[in-house]
Amino acid sequence: MAKTGVAQPFAKANDEAAKTAADKDGRPSRAEAEAAVRVLLRWAGDDPDREGLVGTPDRVVRSYEEFFAGYGEDPVAMLERTFEETDGYDEMVVLRDIRLESHCEHHMVPIIGKAHVAYLPGKRVVGISKLARVVEVYAKRLQIQEKLTAQVANTIQTVLQPRGVAVVIEAAHQCMTTRGVHKPGVTMVTSRMLGAFRDDPRTRHEFLSMVGNPAGRPGSD
Repeated sequence: MAKTGVAQPFAKANDEAAKTAADKDGRPSRAEAEAAVRVLLRWAGDDPDREGLVGTPDRVVRSYEEFFAGYGEDPVAMLERTFEETDGYDEMVVLRDIRLESHCEHHMVPIIGKAHVAYLPGKRVVGISKLARVVEVYAKRLQIQEKLTAQVANTIQTVLQPRGVAVVIEAAHQCMTTRGVHKPGVTMVTSRMLGAFRDDPRTRHEFLSMVGNPAGRPGSD
C-alpha cells in the first residue's frame, strides 16, 4: 500500500512534466496548447472553469493529435515496400471510395469525402492498403483539396514510377456548408492525372467509368 501511495504522485509528476515539456521540433508544449484552448473558450464568451468545460482543453488537444497525425508520418516510406512478382500484370489498379477526413487550412473545419486512386504498374506494385494510407497521411494535415489531390498523385508517381497515376477526390467542405454562404449538399471534385491518364483519353475514360465518373456528374463543376 505504501508503494502505491508513492508511485501515483510520481507517475502524475511525470505526466505533468510531459505535458509542459516543449516538443523537440520547436512546437509549443501540450500545456501551452491547452492554455490556448482556454483562451478561445473565454473569447467565445464561456467560462473554461465551469464543470462542463474543465476537461475540454485536454480533450481538444487529444483530438488534434488524431486530426493532424499526418504531420508525424512519412507517406514516401509507406510506398517503398513493393512487389515485382506480378506474372506480368500491367492493367489498371484502382482503389475506390477511400474515406477521407481532413481539415480546411483556412477555417480549420472538417472536409469530409472520398478519394479514388489508380495507377498503371510499371515493374512494381504496392499493397493496396498503402494507397489508402498515403491518402490518410496527407488528409491528416491542414489542407486545401487541390493540394491534397496533387500530393497524393505526385507521391505515388515519384515513388512507384508507374506508367500513370490518377486521383479524384469528392468532398464536402464545412467552411461553406455550415458557415459563410451556408450551401449544404455541395460537393467539390478535384482530379490529378499523370502519365497515361493525362495523355490517353481512353485510359482516363476507363478510370472515370470505374469510379462512377464523378467529374461528369451534374453540379460537380
